[in-house]
Amino acid sequence: MSHTGSTIKPIEPAVIPRPQHPISRANISPNALKVLYRLKDAGYQGHLVGGGVRDLLLGREPKDFDIATDAHPEDVRRLFRNCRLIGRRFRLAHVLFGREVIEVATFRALQEEVQDNSKERHVDEEGRIVRDNVYGSLAEDAFRRDFTVNALYYNIKDFSVIDYVGGMDDLNAGMLRLIGDPETRYREDPVRMLRAVRFATKLGFRLHPDTERPVNELAPLLGDIPPARLFDEMLKLFMGGYALANFEALRHYKLFGPLFPLTEQALTHEEEHFPLTLISHGMENTDRRIEQEKPVTPAFLFAVFLWQPVRERARQLEAEGQHPAQAMQHASSQVIAEQASVMALPRRYSLPMREIWMLQLRLERKGGRRSLRVLSHPRFRAAYDFLLLRGEAGEVSVELGQWWTDFQEQHPEEREQTVSRQSPRKGRRRGGRSRARKSGAAI
Repeated sequence: MSHTGSTIKPIEPAVIPRPQHPISRANISPNALKVLYRLKDAGYQGHLVGGGVRDLLLGREPKDFDIATDAHPEDVRRLFRNCRLIGRRFRLAHVLFGREVIEVATFRALQEEVQDNSKERHVDEEGRIVRDNVYGSLAEDAFRRDFTVNALYYNIKDFSVIDYVGGMDDLNAGMLRLIGDPETRYREDPVRMLRAVRFATKLGFRLHPDTERPVNELAPLLGDIPPARLFDEMLKLFMGGYALANFEALRHYKLFGPLFPLTEQALTHEEEHFPLTLISHGMENTDRRIEQEKPVTPAFLFAVFLWQPVRERARQLEAEGQHPAQAMQHASSQVIAEQASVMALPRRYSLPMREIWMLQLRLERKGGRRSLRVLSHPRFRAAYDFLLLRGEAGEVSVELGQWWTDFQEQHPEEREQTVSRQSPRKGRRRGGRSRARKSGAAI
């Protein structure tokens, strides 16, 4: 077996028996164990693999459990009535247990072992794999995985951990290393660059120098990734509790620009560290809410990332003579449309984003009856939180945010008094209009 360009030479697998590793079946999902045992009883290999094994070895609670097997997808479907086959690029079996999904993948073959005329594999001009339904052995599958720490297999047959690529050594050293030639692997799938950042920040690992070196140069390849897939990656990067660290790492490796080109352009001419400070505060706030198990919505995250481009575009439109509210509305539409060409922006998120931005104009004009109307708006709380971020970043006064904080906390009667004190006198204006009408009638 060969692996062209690999920085890790093919070796006999290290087989770590049960007493020498910390994985316990008690920590594995019962449904994953059902799938593993049924595969084994039917004569197939069944291995827990990927992030689930990695996290179990690190003493973390896995988010999900993926299984690798020599059974083909159709074989898996025959074994499980609650199974559906998905995927075009690579066929996968999803075994459904209520809301829990156990993903079962057939061992894949190495790229160089596949005949060029194979109809089941297709690589585009950039080297990106767009179809890959060629099956192989456990050893080949190990070398096809992305990072060494994700290529560890827990064998249900004897409860050992199988390691072909030195993943256990990298796991113990806190090192994230790509399997194979990094440039080739990134060209096969540019999203691996985002995964490298995400795993490094999540695990607290260092990127191996070879894994790190090509990233800056190859970052523009993310422009070829479908917008819907980039949106999914964005959620993983910024809604997993490491938003601030991922934002800083993406900028360091020049990966943020391909995801948010308008924002990256705005960051090159920031005013007094704004909008960088706003985004940093927004990411910090997101991480804190996730830690406190409070809800977080992508709409708020996108509102933070795109606020400066919207703000700058609105100022341009105002300079051309548009009313501030009209300028904000048009700027929001333009920026959202441009961003959606890079990364999908589902309507269920883009509409709340617009409302958060539009409410900023109304929040800046505190006082009077309009304050009560703003307070009753269904998007008020998100817009208020956004205003506080702007205050922390120095874009608006902290006192403005404090006024709205106090106003919310007032008793309804006290709030009415506040509104009455700050409302303009209407009687005089009404009288003035009346005299004007009378005057007009006399003419």
